[in-house]
Amino acid sequence: MIAVIVPAHNEAADIGRCLESITVAARHPGLRGEPVVAVVALDACTDKTPDVCLHHGAVAISIEARCVGVARAAAASHALGLGARWIASTDADTHVPFDWLWKQASCGADAFCGVVEVRDWLDYPAAVRQAFARREHAREGHRHIHGANMGVSAAAYREVGGFSPLFTGEDVALAQALQRSGASIAWRARPVVTTSARRSARAPHGFSGFLRALEREVLEAGGALLPSRELVR
Repeated sequence: MIAVIVPAHNEAADIGRCLESITVAARHPGLRGEPVVAVVALDACTDKTPDVCLHHGAVAISIEARCVGVARAAAASHALGLGARWIASTDADTHVPFDWLWKQASCGADAFCGVVEVRDWLDYPAAVRQAFARREHAREGHRHIHGANMGVSAAAYREVGGFSPLFTGEDVALAQALQRSGASIAWRARPVVTTSARRSARAPHGFSGFLRALEREVLEAGGALLPSRELVR
C-alpha cells in the first residue's frame, strides 16, 4: 500500500483540489491496482477541512500542534500503522500530476525528491517569477527539497526516525538524515507538482515565506537570490 500524507491547517479552500489529484494519480496503470490512501493531519483546524476530507474519502487524523513537522510525522505514523510501504508527501495547496505516485514508487531509490512549479503567481512581479525560475531549475540531480514533492520508503523512514517536530524545514531535516544514513535518494526533475503562491503562510519560513522574502530581495537588492533549500553536495 502507498500512502500520501498531507498536513492541513484550515485548508478547506484548497485541499479538495489536492485530494482530487491524488485520487487521479492513484489510478495510474503503472501501480497495477495497488491501494493508495491519503492521510490528512488536521492540525488545529477550525474550518470545513474535515468535511472536505470526508467528501474525498481521505483518512483524517486530528492534532493540536500548529507545527508542520509534527503534522507530517503524525500522518506518516498513521500511514505506517495502516501498512504503507511507501510514503509520499505533499501539501494541501498543491496539485500532483497523474504519474506522480507511479514515478515515486518506481524510482529505484530509498527516497524521492522532486521540484515544484507555481501555478498562479497572483500579484508577484515578473522579476520574482524569473528569479524563482533561475533558482528552481528542474534538472536531474537538482538537490532541491520540498515537502510538497517528496517520498520515502517505509523502511528508510523508520531507519532515520521520520520527520522532526520542526515548525519549518522538516523536509530538509529528513533528507539530510536520509543522506547521513546512506539511503539512496532519487533527485528527479519529473514529475513536477504545482503549488500556490499564496501570501498567507501556514509554516514560518516555508514556501510562502520564501517567496515573499525573495520578492523583497529582488525589489530591494536588484535581483539577488536567496540561498536555495538544497543539500550541499
